[in-house]
Parts: sequence; structure tokens; C-alpha cells
Amino acid sequence: MKNTYEYVAIFDYAEDGINIYFPDLPGCLSCADDTKEALKNAGEVLELYMVECEEENIEIPEPTPLEKIKCKENEKAILVSVWMPLARSRVEEASVKKTLTLPSWLNKLAEEMHINFSQVLQAGLKDVLRTKGILKNRPEK
Repeated sequence: MKNTYEYVAIFDYAEDGINIYFPDLPGCLSCADDTKEALKNAGEVLELYMVECEEENIEIPEPTPLEKIKCKENEKAILVSVWMPLARSRVEEASVKKTLTLPSWLNKLAEEMHINFSQVLQAGLKDVLRTKGILKNRPEK
């Protein structure tokens, strides 16, 4: 895995905003209302795309050099660079929403005691995983 990736993004300026695509990366798309937002969104979508390629063992193509990219009149080519250690960390630490089922009486008591369900579930899962020896080398967050 590489620490950085650099790919050319095309900003396609239209009346209703900016469409963003990467000619070398099919399906790596985003959009924005203005150039500042487009720069941010291009970096974010490139990070997510590259993390998914790494995780799914999808072949990552060589980037086309900026000078070889041809743009239409309403387009601008922008070189986007991402630092993957940070991107991987952000994806790994992202929160996910889970739906769970518990008895009504337990839910009622926990709510009356103002118990944070997410914190309790996280603590319980960590305890179980530590017992199984899975979290022994993982730092506490």
C-alpha cells in the first residue's frame, strides 16, 4: 500500500454546480456548488475510493499525467493528492449506526437512568473481544 496517491480530477462547471470525476478511476464521482467545496469533495471521494480499492484488492491504475489530460471548454483539470495513512485512519474510526433489539422493560430502565446506549454497547463489545484475545494489541480510544 502506498502512502500517497495523486490523480487528476476534472471539474466540469455547469450552471447548477460542479461535477467532479477522475478519468482514471471509473465511478469516482462527486459534485459541489463552488470551487472551494469541489476541492474538498474531490479529496474526500478520492480517499474513500482508494481505501475501498485497497480493502477489496481492486487493481489501482497508474495515473495519467496532468499534461496529457484534455479538457473541454467548461472543464478544468486539477491534481488531487491524498495522504493514505490519515484516510485509512478516518475510515477505520468512522462511526457506524447499528439497530438493536432489547426488551421493553430494559430499554425503559436504561432510559430512566439516562444510560448512553452507544457507550454501553461499545464497552461490552470491547470486553468480549478482549476476553477472546482480539483487542489485546489495540489502543483504547
